[in-house]
Amino acid sequence: PQASVSNGGDEDGGRELVELKVIWNKNKYDVKFCLDSTGAELKQKIHSLTGLPPAMQKVMFKGLLPEEKTLREIKVTNGAKIMVVGSTINDVLAVNTPKEAAQQDVKAEENKKEPLCRQKQHRKVLDKGKPDDVMPSVKGVQERLPTVPLSGMYNKSGGKVRLTFKLEQDQLWIGTKERTEKLPMGSIKNVVSEPIEGHEDYHMMAFQLGPTEASYYWVYWVPTQYVDAIKDTVLGKWQYF
Repeated sequence: PQASVSNGGDEDGGRELVELKVIWNKNKYDVKFCLDSTGAELKQKIHSLTGLPPAMQKVMFKGLLPEEKTLREIKVTNGAKIMVVGSTINDVLAVNTPKEAAQQDVKAEENKKEPLCRQKQHRKVLDKGKPDDVMPSVKGVQERLPTVPLSGMYNKSGGKVRLTFKLEQDQLWIGTKERTEKLPMGSIKNVVSEPIEGHEDYHMMAFQLGPTEASYYWVYWVPTQYVDAIKDTVLGKWQYF
């Protein structure tokens, strides 16, 4: 067959060339390439055009391009479109670590090292001190849930909150001055708690209402004797003492 004429940029004189359209990341490159070169060699060529290392390229022509076969073997013809998927290291870093996300990761790491009650978001509530009408706590004792709502506690904004366990409806009611949220127990993914430093007979507790930690609903000054009963009731263990 008639060999294509090289346009000076190719050193494939005398070998049959094929014209390709390489498409990567909204960029299009017109490439003349030797039909008897392999997929691996094409990846090297793409690397020189895009800066994308061969190991990070996914090259598509009627499916994934086999590295060991030649373009002739996989029947690449003139004008063929070669799709390239992949990101350069710099792109990956830029996408994965926008400043805010990076800062959040650092914060999350720092937060893991210190007790919850020392973290800034919790300090501003705890520094208000123990609420006047908080329910009395009994240290070293585990009690079943009281028949009355647990009241006199604070939420994350420092407002008063009460917890009502509607066992017959399998619901937890979180009540504030403004409104009452009625949550099915089954919708609460997790319950975490930690004693409050200096007031270990009270806990701070969070109900996880969604997939991430951002969905935690925090309650402060939960009497310690009810902590296990709350966890067991909400998470469905029903182990009464």
